[in-house]
Order: sequence, then C-alpha cells, then structure tokens
Amino acid sequence: QVQLRESGGGLVQAGGSLRLSCTASGSIYSINAMAWYRQVLGKERELVAGITRSGRTKYDDSVKGRFTISRDNAKQMVFLEMNGLKPEDTAVYYCAADPRNDPIGYDHWGQGTQVTVSS
Repeated sequence: QVQLRESGGGLVQAGGSLRLSCTASGSIYSINAMAWYRQVLGKERELVAGITRSGRTKYDDSVKGRFTISRDNAKQMVFLEMNGLKPEDTAVYYCAADPRNDPIGYDHWGQGTQVTVSS
C-alpha cells in the first residue's frame, strides 16, 4: 500500500505563488506516475499536472505557463509550483500516484490540501 501526504496549501492573493509538496511512503517501489488533481465542491476532480518517473510532464491547459510539476525520485516526493494564481485556482488539491507509466486513473490518493486564492 502507498500513502501520500500533501502539504503547502493555504490562502494567497491573486497573482501570488504557492508550492505544494507530496511525500510518498509505504510500497514506494511500485510508484511510477505521479500527479496533482484538484476539486471544487460540487464538481468533478480534474487533472492539473502529471509526471512520469523519467520526468515527462503534462498539464491542463488552464495552468500551462503558470504551474510546474517536478519530482524527486530519491525522496519519493512530487511538487507543484504554482505562480500567477487566480481565484479560479481555488480548490482542494490532491496528490496521486500509480504503478503505470501514463494512467488514465490513479490508484493512490492523498487526503488533499486546500488552496484558496482571494481576488
């Protein structure tokens, strides 16, 4: 089993920056792809950014040029650097991990961290 723990959320003004971190523990040898999702109350969870073990990344169009995903395989961590934050970025952000290289869905999830962007 894999456990994921997010940190770094909070309240920030529009235009500001935050850095989310996620640490994996447990059966970490099984982890390949990692990702960040976000969810607004009443809406479906959506993929923000994903990264493979080799470092290949993908982003939702709404965050391209503003957010950067990275990972430290030695420390089993994944990060999301968020710049130019907008009120519409407000959501609970979840870390996800999966043994597949480019999954459609992810097997393992963190508890989430709230990001609130004020206008």
